Amino acid sequence: MDVSRFLRATGAVLVGVSASLSANAQVSRTPEPTTQEARSFTLTDLNDLIVTAGGKAETVEYQGRKAVRLTTQSDKDIFAFLKGVQIQDGTIESDIALKITTPPGVRMPGFVGIAFRARTDASHYDLFYLRPGNSRTEDQAMRNHSVQYVAAPGFDWYKLRREWPWIYESYADLQPEVWIRVKIEIHGRTAKLYVGGSENPSLIVNGLKGEDLQGGVALWGYPGEEAYFSNVKVIPARAEAVTNEGEASGTWEVKFASDYGRYEGSMNLHREGNAVRGIWSGAFGQEQPVSGTWRSGYVELTFSGTWPSEKPAPMTATLAGWIDGDSAKGRMKVEGRADGQWTAQRKK
Repeated sequence: MDVSRFLRATGAVLVGVSASLSANAQVSRTPEPTTQEARSFTLTDLNDLIVTAGGKAETVEYQGRKAVRLTTQSDKDIFAFLKGVQIQDGTIESDIALKITTPPGVRMPGFVGIAFRARTDASHYDLFYLRPGNSRTEDQAMRNHSVQYVAAPGFDWYKLRREWPWIYESYADLQPEVWIRVKIEIHGRTAKLYVGGSENPSLIVNGLKGEDLQGGVALWGYPGEEAYFSNVKVIPARAEAVTNEGEASGTWEVKFASDYGRYEGSMNLHREGNAVRGIWSGAFGQEQPVSGTWRSGYVELTFSGTWPSEKPAPMTATLAGWIDGDSAKGRMKVEGRADGQWTAQRKK
């Protein structure tokens, strides 16, 4: 089974869910009223949920408590939006459990999570999800995929893992068919995932890939399993002063703090629409052509140069991150040689 196609955002319209999930549910065409107050959802009924088409929500008793179960007979993942909830910054908490129903031997150890800053058609969102089956395998590579982050559109697990290994997934001690306490903290362009009541995050994402700074909260399920949710809380916080549409054009002083050492240089950039061109000078070479893309202030830039060592060798550097006013930051890598974080300041 092709896992990647399930992790792409669905384009399904939303349907209202009644307590009985009757066939007469109506399509939701307008956003629900929003609130900035803290809210708790016991999920003992379905009145607070709007579920994407093809998904099914039921109130059940599971592992000693009342909960909502999400399932689907389609090949699309499921989003159950919390009515009236919009969040930019704040905290989301929930008890989550997962029962895998795929046949033995199928390489699909379960997926369950929470989407945030999500659009009501599930076309745009940030998402943390758990894979409890991976946590118990003897394959260390799979264990390292126990908790993961993706964003839609454009940043599925395959792209993030291949382009930025180890950064958007990690190990966590999880177990299928057991309640797991999950907490997500969102502040500006950073989000942290906590599991099992730990005071330390299992996964930190600096530079969220999602395009929207505010949106809904949705419980997220996946084909071939039963996803359970209980005791959900959403606690909005004062939003950080962050805006999109940061301009890339200008001269930037760049610092790269990597696992191999620290490097500096400057970039003179010019943007035309979504295309960025420019010149890099500094560590790795002088007058090196830069090319890349811009999307609402998020940039991905690449340039070639020479790796500074006793035996100089060709290299390719990639930067990805957000521009906020006259500052920018994100992740940077020199393919096969160094990885770390970059910061930049626009010269005036």
